[in-house]
Order: sequence, then structure tokens, then C-alpha cells
Amino acid sequence: MSFERIKEKLNILADAAKYDVSCSSSGSKRANLNKGLGDSSGMGICHSYTEDGRCVSLLKILLTNYCIFDCAYCVTRKSNDIQRAAFKIQEVVDLTINFYRRNYIEGLFLSSGIFKSPDYTMERLIAVAKKLRTEENFNGYIHLKSIPGASDELMREAGLYADRLSVNIEVPTISGLKLLAPDKKHEDFIRPMLKVKNEIIQYKEEKKIIKSTPKYAPAGQSTQMIIGATGESDKDIMYSATHYYKNYNMKRVYYSGYVPVAEDSRLPAIGTQVPMLRENRLYQTDWLLRFYGFEVQEILTNDQPNLDMDIDPKLGWALRNLQHFPIDINRAEMQMLARVPGLGMKSVHKIISSRRFRKLNWEHLKNIGVALNRAKYFIVCDSSHWEHHDMDADKIKGRILQNSYGKFRKEYSSELSLFN
Repeated sequence: MSFERIKEKLNILADAAKYDVSCSSSGSKRANLNKGLGDSSGMGICHSYTEDGRCVSLLKILLTNYCIFDCAYCVTRKSNDIQRAAFKIQEVVDLTINFYRRNYIEGLFLSSGIFKSPDYTMERLIAVAKKLRTEENFNGYIHLKSIPGASDELMREAGLYADRLSVNIEVPTISGLKLLAPDKKHEDFIRPMLKVKNEIIQYKEEKKIIKSTPKYAPAGQSTQMIIGATGESDKDIMYSATHYYKNYNMKRVYYSGYVPVAEDSRLPAIGTQVPMLRENRLYQTDWLLRFYGFEVQEILTNDQPNLDMDIDPKLGWALRNLQHFPIDINRAEMQMLARVPGLGMKSVHKIISSRRFRKLNWEHLKNIGVALNRAKYFIVCDSSHWEHHDMDADKIKGRILQNSYGKFRKEYSSELSLFN
């Protein structure tokens, strides 16, 4: 195979992979053994970030963009008139090793269109990972996409070679999937998720008894939802995400705004791309649910099924629940401190640790890193200054927006005149 043909395939199949945003390597600790290549401990993928803030990169490609399905939202659907290509198994192995040796990447993110059958496609994905591990002694990060409908036997084998597995749920609701991908079945997405969950649980139990038990998907599994292709509300999306976190032990759920690429009466019109700000608000809500003790029904209700675009969901909750504020920063419990706008969990832990030695005032809180431009409206401390507890929700919101800066500010700046 000529270099030019490999380069052409790479251009086609790397471009086709860009719509999948479920890239993360957190949680994997595959050590480098026997002087092999790479080490996935703390390392990651595709200009993502590790927990300690390092930017990491990945070779992110499709094995092929041929597909037997005709999902309306997918650029690689069989009815779409695009240039097609497919890598051979050895070609992906060679690309990964050569890119790694040149320090271009730190791992591989491999997905694929479904050709022939789910099992046939999954077998080829596994073959790439197996060759990298057993023949090339590659210990870098490998993320394989689980193919909906793949057999339990293949899903078990995949987890022995991959650090993370992920099957994209694609559309947040069953009704949306039936509308846009009538050839696919919801249970075909669920079965691989359940298999991976059970295998991880089994591995952890066996590891307690037999230390040499082979690792199984040490970085867990994730999924991705396409946002805005159908009419689901933010409430629908977050309830769906919560379901996957609780029932399938997902490490992450990713939210990808739909980019209209075709004329179809079932889809939004071309040129009506989902605002990036909506994705941002969903991720913020996801974070509150996983790390701050919030429940979906506290943030999204039947009366308010969509998130505010001008303020973040934590501030939105606080403004709707002013009866809980102000709280005393020197006495409040952790759960309530975590609900104060402007307080992250690191600041909460610092506050709890520091107040054992002295009462905290505004200067102390500023040094800790509290965003006082937000927090000061919801707390009291060992000081009488900067208190604004006589304001209503609209006035507090206006003050905060007037003093806020960020990449999404221009999307709501026109509303600030309402509070002048």
C-alpha cells in the first residue's frame, strides 16, 4: 500500500471520527511492562486533559466509514454520498506505533462504521487492540468503541485489551432513536453496556482473591448523546444521563450538539446548529449531579424543563431558593457549602479545613480562591462588609451578569441592559 493511499485514508477516517467527543482516559493505570511502548498511567487522548491538568493527544480514527445503517443524524450513513475508505487491521497498528514513536500521540481512540455485521466489525476492532498489546507490546492508552449488537463473548475480549470501552447511546430517548434510526434497537445499545458493567464488577471481585487476574477495561466505560437532533428537553437528557450513570456505572456521559448535515424533515434545518452554550450548560449540570449532591429534579422541572442560557445551573438553583441563604461560611455543613455559587469543591474542602483554626473573613475566602463576585450574595462570614442580602433574585442576577466575563458572554450580553 502506497504512502499516498494511507495518507488519503487517514484524512477521510480521521475527519469522520471528529463527531465522537467521548474521549477521556481518566482512571486507567496500565503500567509499562517488559520494556514495551507507552504507559497509559495518567495519560490520555485527543487534546483532552488528565485530572492533573495535562493536555494529552490521541490518534482518533474510524476503522471504516462504510456502514450498513442509515441513521438520519450520522454523516457516515449508507445513503450519504461521501468518499468511503477502510483501514486494514495492520495499517492501524502500524500508524499507531509510528505516530507514537514520533511522539505525536499517547494512545489510540478507535471507532468504526458497522460493515457486514456488528460482530464482524467488533472482531476487527479487537484485532487491532490485540495486535498492539501482544505483538507490539504497546502499553499506551487504547479506547475502543463498542459496537451496538456485538456479542457478549466479544465484549469480554475487548475489555482485556482496551483501557476504556464506550457504546454511544446516540439519541437520548427511545422514541428519538426510533424516529431517526428505525433500523436500530435500543436493546442493542444496552446489552454491551450491561456486559461491560458486569465484567468490571467480576474483575474487581476476582482481583481480591487472585492478584494476577487480567485487567478488564481499567478506565471503565462511557457513552455519548447527540443533543438537538430531536426535540428532547434538557430535563429529558439529564434524566437519561442519570439513568446510565446509576444503572451501568458510566465513568462519563458526553453531550454532543447536533450539526445539521443533511436536508431531512425529521431533523433541524441546515444552519441551525445547537449552540455550544447549551452543551456547556449540560456539562455543568452533569458535574453538579455527580460531585455536588444535586438531583435532577432540583435543577430541571416540568415547569422549567430547559436550562438557563444566561446563568449557570448552580446559580440558577440558588436564585430560585433564596430562602436557604445566606449561610454562615464558618458553620455551614459541606453539603450546603457546595451549593453556594462561586464555591468549588476544592474551596469547600479548604474552608472546612481552615475554619478549624480560626473564623474566616472575606480576605481569607479570597485567598482560598472563592469567587466572591458570586458567593458574597449568598454567605456571611466574620465580617459585616460586602453584604447584599436585601436584594431579590432579579437584582442579584443582574449584578452578577454585569461583572461576569467568559467565552459565552456575547451570547447573552444583550440581556444585561434589562438590569441597568
